[in-house]
Amino acid sequence: MPDDLNLSNLKPAQPRKERKRVGRGLGSGKGRYSGRGLKGQKSRSGSHKMRAGFEGGQMPVHMRVGKLRGSTSKDAMPIGPFMTSTVPVNLRDLGKFDAGAEVTPESLVELGIIKNTKTDVKLLGMGDVSKKLTVRVHAISASAREKIEKAGGTVELLREPKVKKAAKRKPAPAAAEPEEAPTETPEESEA
Repeated sequence: MPDDLNLSNLKPAQPRKERKRVGRGLGSGKGRYSGRGLKGQKSRSGSHKMRAGFEGGQMPVHMRVGKLRGSTSKDAMPIGPFMTSTVPVNLRDLGKFDAGAEVTPESLVELGIIKNTKTDVKLLGMGDVSKKLTVRVHAISASAREKIEKAGGTVELLREPKVKKAAKRKPAPAAAEPEEAPTETPEESEA
Protein backbone atom coordinates (compact mmCIF):
# COMPACT_ATOMS: atom_id res chain seq x y z
CA MET A 1 0.00 0.00 0.00
CA PRO A 2 1.51 3.32 -0.99
CA ASP A 3 2.02 6.04 1.60
CA ASP A 4 -0.06 8.64 -0.20
CA LEU A 5 -3.49 7.16 -0.99
CA ASN A 6 -5.41 8.83 -3.81
CA LEU A 7 -7.82 7.92 -6.60
CA SER A 8 -5.02 7.01 -9.00
CA ASN A 9 -3.63 4.18 -6.86
CA LEU A 10 -6.80 2.63 -5.34
CA LYS A 11 -6.99 -1.17 -5.66
CA PRO A 12 -9.39 -3.75 -4.25
CA ALA A 13 -8.18 -5.74 -1.23
CA GLN A 14 -8.71 -9.06 -3.06
CA PRO A 15 -8.36 -9.43 -6.82
CA ARG A 16 -11.73 -9.38 -8.55
CA LYS A 17 -13.10 -12.64 -9.90
CA GLU A 18 -15.05 -12.48 -13.12
CA ARG A 19 -18.57 -13.93 -13.06
CA LYS A 20 -18.96 -17.18 -15.02
CA ARG A 21 -20.86 -16.28 -18.21
CA VAL A 22 -22.58 -19.39 -19.50
CA GLY A 23 -24.39 -19.89 -22.79
CA ARG A 24 -22.23 -17.42 -24.74
CA GLY A 25 -21.07 -19.51 -27.67
CA LEU A 26 -19.25 -22.81 -28.16
CA GLY A 27 -15.83 -21.19 -28.08
CA SER A 28 -16.34 -19.92 -24.52
CA GLY A 29 -16.24 -23.43 -23.06
CA LYS A 30 -19.60 -22.96 -21.38
CA GLY A 31 -21.85 -22.73 -24.42
CA ARG A 32 -24.68 -24.91 -25.75
CA TYR A 33 -25.73 -26.71 -22.51
CA SER A 34 -24.11 -24.16 -20.17
CA GLY A 35 -22.33 -26.80 -18.08
CA ARG A 36 -25.56 -28.61 -17.18
CA GLY A 37 -25.05 -31.66 -19.36
CA LEU A 38 -27.89 -33.12 -21.42
CA LYS A 39 -31.55 -33.60 -20.53
CA GLY A 40 -32.91 -34.42 -17.09
CA GLN A 41 -34.23 -32.75 -13.97
CA LYS A 42 -30.95 -31.02 -13.16
CA SER A 43 -30.75 -29.42 -16.58
CA ARG A 44 -33.96 -27.47 -16.01
CA SER A 45 -34.26 -24.07 -14.41
CA GLY A 46 -35.27 -24.10 -10.75
CA SER A 47 -34.01 -27.67 -10.36
CA HIS A 48 -31.61 -26.73 -7.55
CA LYS A 49 -34.33 -25.34 -5.30
CA MET A 50 -35.60 -28.71 -4.02
CA ARG A 51 -36.62 -28.97 -0.38
CA ALA A 52 -34.42 -30.82 2.07
CA GLY A 53 -35.05 -34.55 1.98
CA PHE A 54 -36.55 -34.52 -1.53
CA GLU A 55 -35.76 -37.82 -3.24
CA GLY A 56 -36.73 -37.02 -6.81
CA GLY A 57 -40.32 -38.13 -6.48
CA GLN A 58 -39.37 -41.49 -4.94
CA MET A 59 -41.27 -42.38 -1.77
CA PRO A 60 -39.28 -40.44 0.85
CA VAL A 61 -37.66 -42.22 3.78
CA HIS A 62 -39.92 -40.57 6.38
CA MET A 63 -42.91 -42.12 4.60
CA ARG A 64 -41.25 -45.50 4.05
CA VAL A 65 -40.37 -46.28 7.65
CA GLY A 66 -42.91 -47.45 10.21
CA LYS A 67 -44.34 -45.03 12.73
CA LEU A 68 -44.77 -45.50 16.46
CA ARG A 69 -48.29 -44.92 17.57
CA GLY A 70 -49.38 -41.99 19.67
CA SER A 71 -46.27 -39.82 19.46
CA THR A 72 -48.41 -36.71 19.84
CA SER A 73 -51.10 -38.08 22.13
CA LYS A 74 -51.60 -36.66 25.62
CA ASP A 75 -50.41 -39.92 27.15
CA ALA A 76 -47.09 -39.99 25.28
CA MET A 77 -44.21 -39.04 27.57
CA PRO A 78 -42.25 -35.96 26.72
CA ILE A 79 -42.94 -36.08 22.96
CA GLY A 80 -45.28 -33.62 21.31
CA PRO A 81 -46.99 -30.54 22.67
CA PHE A 82 -48.05 -32.27 25.89
CA MET A 83 -44.81 -32.19 27.85
CA THR A 84 -45.12 -34.44 30.87
CA SER A 85 -41.48 -34.44 31.96
CA THR A 86 -40.31 -32.73 35.14
CA VAL A 87 -37.00 -31.54 36.54
CA PRO A 88 -36.06 -33.73 39.54
CA VAL A 89 -34.77 -32.01 42.69
CA ASN A 90 -33.75 -34.10 45.70
CA LEU A 91 -34.11 -33.19 49.38
CA ARG A 92 -30.33 -33.20 49.80
CA ASP A 93 -30.20 -30.17 47.44
CA LEU A 94 -32.34 -28.13 49.85
CA GLY A 95 -29.43 -27.93 52.34
CA LYS A 96 -28.44 -24.62 50.71
CA PHE A 97 -31.59 -22.94 52.07
CA ASP A 98 -31.75 -21.26 55.47
CA ALA A 99 -34.24 -22.42 58.10
CA GLY A 100 -37.70 -20.92 57.50
CA ALA A 101 -36.91 -20.17 53.84
CA GLU A 102 -39.42 -20.52 51.03
CA VAL A 103 -38.48 -23.04 48.33
CA THR A 104 -39.95 -22.12 44.93
CA PRO A 105 -38.80 -22.78 41.35
CA GLU A 106 -37.51 -19.19 41.19
CA SER A 107 -35.42 -19.60 44.37
CA LEU A 108 -34.04 -22.90 43.06
CA VAL A 109 -32.86 -21.07 39.91
CA GLU A 110 -31.21 -18.33 42.00
CA LEU A 111 -29.18 -20.92 43.92
CA GLY A 112 -28.25 -22.73 40.70
CA ILE A 113 -30.00 -26.00 41.60
CA ILE A 114 -32.05 -25.93 38.38
CA LYS A 115 -31.37 -24.04 35.13
CA ASN A 116 -34.71 -22.34 34.47
CA THR A 117 -38.40 -22.39 35.32
CA LYS A 118 -39.64 -23.56 31.91
CA THR A 119 -40.15 -27.17 33.09
CA ASP A 120 -42.13 -28.26 36.15
CA VAL A 121 -40.19 -29.13 39.31
CA LYS A 122 -40.69 -32.41 41.18
CA LEU A 123 -39.20 -32.85 44.64
CA LEU A 124 -37.86 -36.34 45.35
CA GLY A 125 -37.02 -37.91 48.70
CA MET A 126 -33.33 -38.75 48.34
CA GLY A 127 -31.46 -37.32 51.31
CA ASP A 128 -32.68 -35.77 54.55
CA VAL A 129 -33.88 -32.34 55.61
CA SER A 130 -33.51 -30.98 59.13
CA LYS A 131 -34.68 -27.39 58.58
CA LYS A 132 -38.23 -26.06 58.65
CA LEU A 133 -38.97 -25.08 55.04
CA THR A 134 -42.01 -23.90 53.10
CA VAL A 135 -41.91 -25.81 49.81
CA ARG A 136 -43.90 -24.70 46.74
CA VAL A 137 -43.27 -27.01 43.77
CA HIS A 138 -45.31 -28.58 40.97
CA ALA A 139 -45.07 -32.19 42.23
CA ILE A 140 -43.62 -34.07 45.19
CA SER A 141 -43.05 -37.69 46.07
CA ALA A 142 -44.69 -39.23 49.12
CA SER A 143 -41.37 -39.84 50.92
CA ALA A 144 -40.23 -36.24 50.36
CA ARG A 145 -43.52 -34.87 51.70
CA GLU A 146 -43.24 -37.08 54.78
CA LYS A 147 -39.66 -35.96 55.55
CA ILE A 148 -40.47 -32.24 55.13
CA GLU A 149 -43.54 -32.43 57.36
CA LYS A 150 -41.59 -34.43 59.97
CA ALA A 151 -39.03 -31.58 60.09
CA GLY A 152 -41.89 -29.09 60.72
CA GLY A 153 -42.13 -27.71 57.18
CA THR A 154 -45.14 -27.31 54.90
CA VAL A 155 -45.77 -28.38 51.30
CA GLU A 156 -47.92 -26.58 48.72
CA LEU A 157 -48.39 -27.78 45.15
CA LEU A 158 -48.33 -25.15 42.41
CA ARG A 159 -50.47 -27.38 40.20
CA GLU A 160 -53.04 -29.92 41.27
CA PRO A 161 -52.00 -33.48 40.37
CA LYS A 162 -53.75 -34.94 37.35
CA VAL A 163 -56.18 -37.74 38.09
CA LYS A 164 -55.64 -40.58 35.67
CA LYS A 165 -58.76 -41.89 34.02
CA ALA A 166 -59.67 -45.46 34.83
CA ALA A 167 -59.55 -47.76 31.85
CA LYS A 168 -63.01 -48.61 30.59
CA ARG A 169 -63.57 -52.34 30.58
CA LYS A 170 -66.56 -54.22 29.34
CA PRO A 171 -68.18 -56.36 32.03
CA ALA A 172 -67.54 -60.05 31.52
CA PRO A 173 -70.67 -61.96 30.53
CA ALA A 174 -72.12 -63.89 33.45
CA ALA A 175 -71.43 -67.59 33.07
CA ALA A 176 -74.71 -69.48 32.79
CA GLU A 177 -75.08 -72.20 35.42
CA PRO A 178 -75.34 -75.61 33.74
CA GLU A 179 -78.69 -77.28 34.34
CA GLU A 180 -78.60 -80.70 35.93
CA ALA A 181 -79.70 -83.41 33.52
CA PRO A 182 -82.50 -85.65 34.93
CA THR A 183 -81.16 -89.05 35.94
CA GLU A 184 -82.97 -92.07 34.60
CA THR A 185 -83.99 -94.91 36.86
CA PRO A 186 -83.30 -98.49 35.67
CA GLU A 187 -87.05 -99.06 35.36
CA GLU A 188 -87.46 -96.13 32.87
CA SER A 189 -84.56 -97.27 30.72
CA GLU A 190 -86.07 -100.77 30.33
CA ALA A 191 -89.40 -99.39 29.12
